[in-house]
This record gives sequence, C-alpha cells and structure tokens, in this order.
Amino acid sequence: MDIEDHAALLQYLRDSGRIKPDEQPAFETLTGGVSNRAVRVVNADGREDWVLKQALGKLRVEVDWFSSPDRIRREAEGLSWLGRIVPDCVPALIFVDPARYILAMTAVALPHENWKRLLLNGRTSIEHAQSFGRLLARIHKASAQFPELEECFRERKFFEELRLEPYYAYTASQAPEARSFLLRLVDDTRLRRHALVHGDYSPKNVLIHNDGLVLLDFEVIHFGDPAFDIGFSLTHFLSKAHYLPARRAAFLDMARAYWQAYLDDLSTPLRETVKQFAIQHTLACCLARVAGRSPLEYLTERQRARQRQIVLDLLESDINCIPHLIDQFGERLAVDDG
Repeated sequence: MDIEDHAALLQYLRDSGRIKPDEQPAFETLTGGVSNRAVRVVNADGREDWVLKQALGKLRVEVDWFSSPDRIRREAEGLSWLGRIVPDCVPALIFVDPARYILAMTAVALPHENWKRLLLNGRTSIEHAQSFGRLLARIHKASAQFPELEECFRERKFFEELRLEPYYAYTASQAPEARSFLLRLVDDTRLRRHALVHGDYSPKNVLIHNDGLVLLDFEVIHFGDPAFDIGFSLTHFLSKAHYLPARRAAFLDMARAYWQAYLDDLSTPLRETVKQFAIQHTLACCLARVAGRSPLEYLTERQRARQRQIVLDLLESDINCIPHLIDQFGERLAVDDG
C-alpha cells in the first residue's frame, strides 16, 4: 500500500480502525525527503493532525541506494525515547505498522517553517543555532540518565546503510585522495559507543514553530559516536556559507555559536570525546555532501568541485579545533572568491 495514493490511505485508516468509518480527513503529500513517503492527515473532528511516514526500500536519489524499510521500527523506537528525553522538541508517536512500514506521529502545528528553507533564503539566526546546539547536547547526555539506551540502540544496521556506506565508504571510491582517511574513519566510528546519536541532525529535519525547534527523522538513531552528529550538522552551516557568499559571515558565525552552545551544555568527559573526533567527521561529511551518494542539491557543480578541493586541502593542514576549522574553511572560500 502506497500512502501517497490518498484513496488507498483513506481505506487503510478506516479498515485498521485508526479513524471512524464515516470520517473524511484531508490529505497532503509532503515533499523533500528521499527515504520515505510522507503525508499530512488533516483530521476533521478537532483532533490533532497527523503525519504518516512510509519507509522506502530504494531511496529517491540519482545513484542506486537501498536500505531495508524495516527501519521504520527503529524510527518509532527513537521517537518514543526522544519523547522522554526532549519531549518539548519532538512530535508524539501515534502508531506504527511494521508490516506496511508506516509510522504516524502528531503533526507540528501551523504555522511553521522548515529551517533549511529559511537558511537557503539567507534568514540566519544565532539564537536558533544556539538552540540547535543545546538540543543536541541534551540528546547526547541522555545515556547518563537512561543507561538502558546503550542496549536499546546497540544495533547500527541502518546507520551503516544510510550513513557510513553512502557518505564515507562510497565517497572513498569517488575521492581516492581521501580514501585512506575515510576508510579509517569508518573503522574507528564502528568502534566508538559513547552516546545516543541522532544520525541525521540537519536543518532539513527541523521545523521552526513559535520560534522554537521541533526535531524530526530518527531512522538512523543509534548508540555510537556523538561526534558524527557534529560533523553532519556543521557541514550544513559551512556548505550554506559556501552557497550564499553574501551571507557567508553570518553562516560562519552560526557555526561557531552552534558549536559553543553545544559544548557549554555537555558533560566534561563527553565533551573531550567529541572534541577529539569532531574535526574528522566535519571534514568527511563536507566531502561526502559533494562526492557521496547524497550530494547537496543546492550547490552547483563548480561549487561541489570547489568544496571538494577545500576539504582535501584541509585534510593536509594542521587543524586543531572546530573554530579553527570554521575559520580555515571560510578563508579558503574567500581566497577562491578573489
């Protein structure tokens, strides 16, 4: 059953008892994701609207990229747990149907805006960046409060299928100059088990509602290397600084504010662990988003080639901390502009 077929979806919701036989909700197919179908269900009886997601086995990208749709179970588990860890920042789980790879959650109230779209329009915010950092710190610190998270999220199959292979291993085949660095990082990342990791911590997975952040998409959540979340997310600030030169300084300032807010809210042992590996993941993700299976769609071919070269140059440099990396990335963009 394809949830984007609204007639079939209506029948499914009625037959499964999710809605009454005479209910007639409205449906809106949501766009932008590559790994799931998504439909907003506008309920007519005063209940909260829902968003239904259906995991795809073959992702909607140019190159072949596959992942078992059974990951919908992991997403439901992640959403359920984050409802305890950061209840003010995630939707509530309504139901999960593993047989049809469907998950339903409460829809974020309107009006709201996707943070990625705001950023691509040049609407930067230091306050949002700081909130983003503090939210990630809360997630990473959660294992101290809930020791059972390590066992609950020990399985990392979907992180392998949707992150390590397409971002690092595939990029190693496309950028031979970085091959040894990337493959070594894959091996090292597999060994680290320090915190709960979102795995898709990106502005595209954040909605801004009443000036607050609501986090989405938990299909690769796992217990592993928290520095991956930093590299994955910082890449978006740096790449947008590349994409929008007129707003470059503002994006670089957001990157710095995000990193500092995250560190300030993190416990000392975990802080030192993340600082040790965040540079590697940031460089690897910056390269993967121009040479991996999921390149950033807003960068031009010239910009992708330019970012690739910048990362390769930085891999040969002595970068000693994340602020230094941000500065060096910005300086190399400025040199190329000249």
